[in-house]
Amino acid sequence: MLVLHHLENSRSQRIAWALEVIGVEYEVKTYLRTPDNLAPDTLKRIHPLGHAPVLQDGEITIAESGAILEFLADEYDPECRLKPEDKKSLRDYRYWLHFAEGSFMPLLVMMLLFRKIPKQPMPFFVRPVAKSICNRVVSSFIEPRLRDVLSLIEDHLTQNNWFAGDKLSAADMQMSFPILAMSASMPLEGYPHIERWLVAVRKDAAYQRAVVQVGEFKVF
Repeated sequence: MLVLHHLENSRSQRIAWALEVIGVEYEVKTYLRTPDNLAPDTLKRIHPLGHAPVLQDGEITIAESGAILEFLADEYDPECRLKPEDKKSLRDYRYWLHFAEGSFMPLLVMMLLFRKIPKQPMPFFVRPVAKSICNRVVSSFIEPRLRDVLSLIEDHLTQNNWFAGDKLSAADMQMSFPILAMSASMPLEGYPHIERWLVAVRKDAAYQRAVVQVGEFKVF
């Protein structure tokens, strides 16, 4: 039995989605966040960093969403439902599988941090200065780069139904979290093909089953 260690309102949804697509039996163990919105220390018993998702397969413990998805593709997907076979689709698959955490998520995390800083406890006379600095970093550095990222994604999805061609793959699962996070923090009206893709994701039966298991990311 595969065990998915899931932290509430986190990236585990994409692993549950993959598990539902390949139809393998699995168990979900859910961990609640602390009052500070952090992972509980109990997750460190599963992985030293206390991160989620983590997948256990007997004595094998795997962290990092991309590594988990590749493990599932290699070990549990003989019908290639997660990983395309033709060369062009495979190149796209690899690119977007790594793009999600390598180029996209760092910008989203930076935006989250700079939006939170002015809300932290501090002397009242410091708050306007902190807010001004944070707003400037977001508007002059983070948002322009996020617009470039969204334009790149929009252009790709203009030419492809899914991230790795005409079929759903683990690349879509990996990209689903940052796009869901982005859609929760800003409108996507200017990106119709991203919106079209997101609608298709939410209509996918395996995705819907995954959401029943672990929920969908709500607020970034």
